[in-house]
Amino acid sequence: EVQLVESGGGLVQPGGSLRLSCAASGFTFSDVAMSWVRQAPGKGLEWVSGINSGGGSTGYAGSVKGRFTISRDNAKNTLYLQMDSLKPEDTAVYYCTRYYGDEFDYWGQGTQVTVSS
Repeated sequence: EVQLVESGGGLVQPGGSLRLSCAASGFTFSDVAMSWVRQAPGKGLEWVSGINSGGGSTGYAGSVKGRFTISRDNAKNTLYLQMDSLKPEDTAVYYCTRYYGDEFDYWGQGTQVTVSS
């Protein structure tokens, strides 16, 4: 059974940092690309960042480029998102998702990130 479990969310002041983690199980993690997607209150899903299976290629939404860093540890079956210089508009539920067969086919339960003073 495929499982994706996010952690690391919380309340942080503007300008602060958080590191999200996503523990994967039930599949060969090193074989698939992964992404982070977020949903702000009252808004739709927004792709944030993606990484290929080996970790050598990454991509970012314009809204987070230069502030967020995606990475993965295939030995630990874990995906990360380092978020720096956080802004109130980064407030959202952040989801870890697997990209396989040209679709995001499995999603975690999400972790809440709130940026507020």
